Amino acid sequence: MSDALINGLAGAGGGIIAQLITFPLQTVNTRQQTERDPSKSAARDGAVRQMLEVVKHEGWGRLYSGLAPSLVGTAASQGVYYYFYQIFRNRAETAAQDRWKKGIGDGSVGMFQSLVVAALAGCVNVLLTNPIWVVVTRMQTHKKKTNSPCTPDEIQSAVIENQPYRASHVVQELYDEAGLWGLWKGVVPTLIMVSNPSIQFMLYETLLKKIKRRRASNAKGAEGLTALEIFTLGAVAKLGATVITYPLLVVKARLQVKQGFHDDKRHQYTGTYDAITKMVHYEGLSGLYKGMGTKIVQSVFAAAVLFMVKEELVKGVRLLVTGDLRPINSKLKPN
Repeated sequence: MSDALINGLAGAGGGIIAQLITFPLQTVNTRQQTERDPSKSAARDGAVRQMLEVVKHEGWGRLYSGLAPSLVGTAASQGVYYYFYQIFRNRAETAAQDRWKKGIGDGSVGMFQSLVVAALAGCVNVLLTNPIWVVVTRMQTHKKKTNSPCTPDEIQSAVIENQPYRASHVVQELYDEAGLWGLWKGVVPTLIMVSNPSIQFMLYETLLKKIKRRRASNAKGAEGLTALEIFTLGAVAKLGATVITYPLLVVKARLQVKQGFHDDKRHQYTGTYDAITKMVHYEGLSGLYKGMGTKIVQSVFAAAVLFMVKEELVKGVRLLVTGDLRPINSKLKPN
């Protein structure tokens, strides 16, 4: 079994576990990001308080609305990402080794190369899995009506809103709105968002390389990293990437959420640029950072869990398949 396939399967497994643990936080965060009224305090309230409000008014199930397609999306995204990431990284390492043999460099993949590798893998992932995440966003932001409507139109809307909202309904809804392209709503900011995992992996690989070099001289060498250390490295890398790129997450969510026909035109967006300009104009710069506190907690914890589980799964699968426990990308220089 190839390193790419091992990484793909391990990434999918780690992603599913992280998603199961943090999904309620994701639901709350998506609602925070898509709250368009600056006078409301939804995005300023604590995540725990908001979860309790959802449970009180809409039931426990709403915190997990969209979980099924989200798990499919997570498995697909992490599997696709890690598979192509390892393929591209193997090629980058081969190129680095060739340069080292010619007396150029130290034989390892540098920061820029790590950034390019992660970006390429991210673009492939986005183009293949964006439809799944549009469906998840719609399901997470679908709210059950709790107040009695006054007009016939509102009554009909309430009946529809209170019906079970399934993935098949969302797909049909998106198709009715914009045809097949409806499944790729928000793809532009999402493609730009490949900078998030790129920055994340650049930081992760850089920190990992430094630790390996420090330990290369001792008896345990680079294999001495513990699960807790991997957890910490993943958390630090994700924290840095999230703070830098968070506004793009808000814009993506705004584009993917359902926009009602009677919604205020100030809150309807025709594209990425239109969304950014309207949000800044009507909500201020703070509108681009709605729910960032919740997102940092959720994404950093999820990424840390993912990295830790992935590394352990990689070791386990490699041991079962080949009996080799060496970590992937453990060599600092070619033989």
